[in-house]
Amino acid sequence: MYAFDFVKPSTLDEAVLALAQEGAQPFSGGQTLLPTMKQRLNAPDALVSLTGIAELQGVRRDGDTLVIGAATTHATVAAEAAAHYPGLAALAGQIGDPAVRNRGTLGGSVANNDPSACYPAAVLASDATIVTNSREIAAADFFQGMFTTALEEGEIITAIRFPIPAKSAYAKFLQPASRFALTGAFVAQYADGVRVAITGASEGGVFRWSEAEATLSGDFSPEALSGLSVPAGGMIGDLHGTPGYRAHLVGVMTRRAVAAAS
Repeated sequence: MYAFDFVKPSTLDEAVLALAQEGAQPFSGGQTLLPTMKQRLNAPDALVSLTGIAELQGVRRDGDTLVIGAATTHATVAAEAAAHYPGLAALAGQIGDPAVRNRGTLGGSVANNDPSACYPAAVLASDATIVTNSREIAAADFFQGMFTTALEEGEIITAIRFPIPAKSAYAKFLQPASRFALTGAFVAQYADGVRVAITGASEGGVFRWSEAEATLSGDFSPEALSGLSVPAGGMIGDLHGTPGYRAHLVGVMTRRAVAAAS
Protein backbone atom coordinates (compact mmCIF):
# COMPACT_ATOMS: atom_id res chain seq x y z
CA MET A 1 0.00 0.00 0.00
CA TYR A 2 1.37 3.40 -0.96
CA ALA A 3 1.33 6.45 1.31
CA PHE A 4 -0.34 9.76 0.56
CA ASP A 5 -1.07 12.96 2.45
CA PHE A 6 -4.60 13.89 3.47
CA VAL A 7 -5.27 17.61 3.73
CA LYS A 8 -8.54 19.06 5.04
CA PRO A 9 -8.61 22.84 4.50
CA SER A 10 -11.25 24.97 6.19
CA THR A 11 -11.41 27.69 3.53
CA LEU A 12 -11.58 27.79 -0.24
CA ASP A 13 -8.32 29.75 -0.44
CA GLU A 14 -6.56 27.05 1.56
CA ALA A 15 -7.96 24.38 -0.76
CA VAL A 16 -6.77 26.21 -3.89
CA LEU A 17 -3.30 26.53 -2.38
CA ALA A 18 -3.20 22.84 -1.44
CA LEU A 19 -4.31 21.75 -4.90
CA ALA A 20 -1.51 23.77 -6.47
CA GLN A 21 0.95 21.21 -5.13
CA GLU A 22 2.13 18.58 -7.61
CA GLY A 23 0.23 15.31 -7.34
CA ALA A 24 -2.64 16.77 -5.28
CA GLN A 25 -6.20 15.78 -6.11
CA PRO A 26 -9.51 17.11 -4.75
CA PHE A 27 -11.57 14.83 -2.54
CA SER A 28 -15.28 15.49 -2.13
CA GLY A 29 -17.55 12.52 -1.48
CA GLY A 30 -14.96 10.04 -2.73
CA GLN A 31 -17.58 7.67 -4.14
CA THR A 32 -15.67 7.36 -7.42
CA LEU A 33 -12.16 8.33 -6.34
CA LEU A 34 -11.73 5.83 -3.53
CA PRO A 35 -12.73 2.76 -5.60
CA THR A 36 -10.27 3.77 -8.33
CA MET A 37 -7.53 4.14 -5.72
CA LYS A 38 -8.31 0.69 -4.32
CA GLN A 39 -7.94 -0.74 -7.82
CA ARG A 40 -4.62 1.09 -8.28
CA LEU A 41 -6.09 3.07 -11.17
CA ASN A 42 -5.36 6.34 -9.38
CA ALA A 43 -2.49 7.15 -7.03
CA PRO A 44 -2.48 10.80 -5.96
CA ASP A 45 0.30 12.09 -3.73
CA ALA A 46 -2.21 14.06 -1.67
CA LEU A 47 -5.97 14.19 -1.22
CA VAL A 48 -7.39 17.64 -0.55
CA SER A 49 -10.75 17.27 1.16
CA LEU A 50 -13.40 19.85 0.29
CA THR A 51 -15.95 18.55 2.78
CA GLY A 52 -14.92 20.83 5.65
CA ILE A 53 -15.35 24.11 3.78
CA ALA A 54 -18.52 25.80 4.98
CA GLU A 55 -18.92 28.04 1.92
CA LEU A 56 -19.29 24.95 -0.29
CA GLN A 57 -22.24 23.62 1.71
CA GLY A 58 -25.97 24.18 1.68
CA VAL A 59 -29.12 24.70 -0.37
CA ARG A 60 -30.68 28.14 -0.70
CA ARG A 61 -33.22 29.82 -2.94
CA ASP A 62 -32.30 33.07 -4.67
CA GLY A 63 -35.41 34.32 -6.45
CA ASP A 64 -36.19 31.88 -9.26
CA THR A 65 -32.88 30.07 -8.83
CA LEU A 66 -31.82 27.30 -6.46
CA VAL A 67 -28.19 27.62 -5.42
CA ILE A 68 -26.53 24.46 -4.10
CA GLY A 69 -23.03 24.30 -2.68
CA ALA A 70 -20.73 21.85 -4.42
CA ALA A 71 -19.92 19.90 -1.25
CA THR A 72 -23.60 19.38 -0.41
CA THR A 73 -24.44 15.69 -0.13
CA HIS A 74 -27.07 13.93 -2.21
CA ALA A 75 -29.08 13.29 0.96
CA THR A 76 -29.15 17.00 1.78
CA VAL A 77 -30.21 17.91 -1.74
CA ALA A 78 -32.99 15.31 -1.56
CA ALA A 79 -34.27 16.76 1.70
CA GLU A 80 -33.75 20.50 1.27
CA ALA A 81 -34.46 21.00 -2.45
CA ALA A 82 -37.84 19.24 -2.31
CA ALA A 83 -39.83 22.37 -1.48
CA HIS A 84 -38.24 24.36 -4.31
CA TYR A 85 -37.24 21.96 -7.09
CA PRO A 86 -39.02 18.61 -6.57
CA GLY A 87 -37.62 16.96 -9.70
CA LEU A 88 -34.04 17.64 -8.64
CA ALA A 89 -34.72 16.47 -5.09
CA ALA A 90 -36.27 13.26 -6.36
CA LEU A 91 -33.25 12.62 -8.57
CA ALA A 92 -30.89 13.03 -5.61
CA GLY A 93 -32.98 10.60 -3.59
CA GLN A 94 -32.50 7.90 -6.25
CA ILE A 95 -28.71 8.01 -6.29
CA GLY A 96 -27.00 4.89 -4.94
CA ASP A 97 -28.01 3.75 -1.47
CA PRO A 98 -28.21 5.63 1.86
CA ALA A 99 -24.46 5.27 2.46
CA VAL A 100 -23.66 6.77 -0.95
CA ARG A 101 -26.21 9.55 -0.57
CA ASN A 102 -24.78 10.58 2.78
CA ARG A 103 -21.20 10.78 1.46
CA GLY A 104 -21.43 11.61 -2.24
CA THR A 105 -21.70 15.27 -3.24
CA LEU A 106 -23.23 17.28 -6.05
CA GLY A 107 -19.94 18.89 -7.07
CA GLY A 108 -18.03 15.63 -7.00
CA SER A 109 -20.53 13.94 -9.29
CA VAL A 110 -20.67 16.82 -11.77
CA ALA A 111 -16.88 17.26 -11.85
CA ASN A 112 -16.37 13.54 -12.50
CA ASN A 113 -18.99 13.50 -15.30
CA ASP A 114 -19.49 9.76 -15.32
CA PRO A 115 -21.53 8.90 -18.43
CA SER A 116 -24.07 7.07 -16.24
CA ALA A 117 -24.30 9.63 -13.43
CA CYS A 118 -27.67 11.22 -12.66
CA TYR A 119 -26.83 14.84 -11.84
CA PRO A 120 -25.43 15.82 -15.26
CA ALA A 121 -28.89 15.29 -16.76
CA ALA A 122 -30.46 17.70 -14.26
CA VAL A 123 -27.69 20.26 -14.73
CA LEU A 124 -28.01 20.22 -18.52
CA ALA A 125 -31.82 20.11 -18.60
CA SER A 126 -31.97 23.02 -16.13
CA ASP A 127 -29.50 25.11 -18.16
CA ALA A 128 -27.68 25.48 -14.85
CA THR A 129 -24.57 27.53 -14.22
CA ILE A 130 -21.51 25.86 -12.70
CA VAL A 131 -19.70 28.31 -10.44
CA THR A 132 -16.01 27.72 -9.71
CA ASN A 133 -13.40 29.52 -7.68
CA SER A 134 -12.43 31.51 -10.78
CA ARG A 135 -15.40 31.74 -13.19
CA GLU A 136 -18.91 30.72 -14.17
CA ILE A 137 -19.55 28.02 -16.81
CA ALA A 138 -22.82 27.38 -18.63
CA ALA A 139 -23.97 23.76 -18.52
CA ALA A 140 -23.91 23.60 -22.33
CA ASP A 141 -20.18 24.39 -22.26
CA PHE A 142 -19.28 22.33 -19.20
CA PHE A 143 -19.86 18.72 -20.26
CA GLN A 144 -17.40 17.72 -22.98
CA GLY A 145 -17.69 13.93 -23.22
CA MET A 146 -17.13 10.88 -21.03
CA PHE A 147 -15.39 11.91 -17.81
CA THR A 148 -14.41 15.19 -19.48
CA THR A 149 -15.44 18.69 -18.46
CA ALA A 150 -14.37 22.30 -18.98
CA LEU A 151 -12.66 22.37 -15.57
CA GLU A 152 -9.02 23.33 -15.62
CA GLU A 153 -6.28 21.87 -13.43
CA GLY A 154 -6.79 22.93 -9.84
CA GLU A 155 -10.16 24.57 -10.53
CA ILE A 156 -12.83 23.87 -7.90
CA ILE A 157 -16.60 23.85 -8.34
CA THR A 158 -18.02 25.97 -5.52
CA ALA A 159 -21.75 25.93 -6.35
CA ILE A 160 -24.30 25.19 -9.03
CA ARG A 161 -27.17 27.56 -9.81
CA PHE A 162 -30.35 25.86 -11.04
CA PRO A 163 -33.12 27.95 -12.63
CA ILE A 164 -36.34 26.53 -11.15
CA PRO A 165 -38.79 25.14 -13.74
CA ALA A 166 -42.58 25.07 -13.59
CA LYS A 167 -42.55 21.26 -13.88
CA SER A 168 -39.80 18.67 -13.78
CA ALA A 169 -39.08 15.01 -13.22
CA TYR A 170 -36.36 12.41 -13.63
CA ALA A 171 -36.82 8.78 -14.64
CA LYS A 172 -34.06 6.22 -14.88
CA PHE A 173 -33.67 2.55 -15.66
CA LEU A 174 -31.02 1.54 -13.18
CA GLN A 175 -28.36 -1.12 -13.12
CA PRO A 176 -29.39 -3.04 -9.95
CA ALA A 177 -25.92 -3.57 -8.48
CA SER A 178 -24.48 -0.06 -8.91
CA ARG A 179 -27.76 1.85 -9.14
CA PHE A 180 -26.19 3.91 -11.91
CA ALA A 181 -28.49 4.82 -14.79
CA LEU A 182 -28.44 2.48 -17.76
CA THR A 183 -30.48 5.31 -19.21
CA GLY A 184 -32.01 8.29 -17.44
CA ALA A 185 -34.10 11.22 -18.68
CA PHE A 186 -34.62 14.58 -16.97
CA VAL A 187 -37.36 16.86 -18.26
CA ALA A 188 -37.83 20.49 -17.21
CA GLN A 189 -40.60 22.79 -18.40
CA TYR A 190 -39.81 26.52 -18.44
CA ALA A 191 -41.76 29.50 -19.73
CA ASP A 192 -39.70 29.53 -22.93
CA GLY A 193 -39.94 25.79 -23.60
CA VAL A 194 -39.08 22.30 -22.44
CA ARG A 195 -35.59 20.91 -22.00
CA VAL A 196 -34.77 17.19 -22.05
CA ALA A 197 -31.39 15.75 -21.08
CA ILE A 198 -30.38 12.10 -21.32
CA THR A 199 -27.72 10.31 -19.30
CA GLY A 200 -26.37 6.76 -19.31
CA ALA A 201 -27.06 6.13 -22.99
CA SER A 202 -24.55 7.89 -25.21
CA GLU A 203 -20.85 7.24 -25.78
CA GLY A 204 -20.50 11.02 -25.73
CA GLY A 205 -21.99 11.35 -22.26
CA VAL A 206 -24.98 13.45 -21.27
CA PHE A 207 -26.86 15.09 -24.14
CA ARG A 208 -30.03 17.03 -24.93
CA TRP A 209 -32.74 15.40 -27.01
CA SER A 210 -33.75 18.33 -29.18
CA GLU A 211 -36.56 16.56 -31.11
CA ALA A 212 -38.32 15.69 -27.86
CA GLU A 213 -37.85 19.24 -26.60
CA ALA A 214 -39.53 20.72 -29.68
CA THR A 215 -42.42 18.29 -29.45
CA LEU A 216 -42.98 18.69 -25.72
CA SER A 217 -42.80 22.48 -25.94
CA GLY A 218 -45.99 22.27 -28.01
CA ASP A 219 -47.66 19.40 -26.15
CA PHE A 220 -46.29 18.44 -22.75
CA SER A 221 -47.65 14.91 -22.60
CA PRO A 222 -46.20 11.39 -22.86
CA GLU A 223 -48.41 10.70 -25.87
CA ALA A 224 -46.78 13.52 -27.81
CA LEU A 225 -43.56 11.50 -27.88
CA SER A 226 -45.13 8.51 -29.61
CA GLY A 227 -43.15 7.71 -32.73
CA LEU A 228 -40.10 9.73 -31.67
CA SER A 229 -36.81 7.88 -31.21
CA VAL A 230 -33.08 8.45 -31.16
CA PRO A 231 -30.71 6.55 -33.47
CA ALA A 232 -28.75 3.65 -32.00
CA GLY A 233 -25.53 4.91 -33.52
CA GLY A 234 -23.28 6.36 -30.83
CA MET A 235 -25.19 4.71 -27.99
CA ILE A 236 -23.28 2.66 -25.39
CA GLY A 237 -23.14 -1.09 -25.92
CA ASP A 238 -21.94 -3.32 -23.08
CA LEU A 239 -22.91 -6.40 -21.07
CA HIS A 240 -25.92 -4.51 -19.67
CA GLY A 241 -27.48 -3.60 -23.00
CA THR A 242 -26.96 -3.06 -26.71
CA PRO A 243 -26.93 0.38 -28.36
CA GLY A 244 -30.39 -0.35 -29.73
CA TYR A 245 -31.67 -1.22 -26.27
CA ARG A 246 -30.39 2.04 -24.82
CA ALA A 247 -31.83 4.02 -27.72
CA HIS A 248 -35.21 2.43 -26.95
CA LEU A 249 -34.84 3.29 -23.26
CA VAL A 250 -34.31 6.96 -24.11
CA GLY A 251 -37.89 7.16 -25.35
CA VAL A 252 -39.30 5.05 -22.53
CA MET A 253 -37.61 7.02 -19.76
CA THR A 254 -38.49 10.37 -21.30
CA ARG A 255 -42.16 9.43 -21.50
CA ARG A 256 -42.08 8.28 -17.87
CA ALA A 257 -40.44 11.52 -16.78
CA VAL A 258 -43.07 13.60 -18.57
CA ALA A 259 -45.85 11.54 -16.97
CA ALA A 260 -44.31 12.10 -13.52
CA ALA A 261 -43.56 15.81 -13.94
CA SER A 262 -45.17 18.16 -11.48
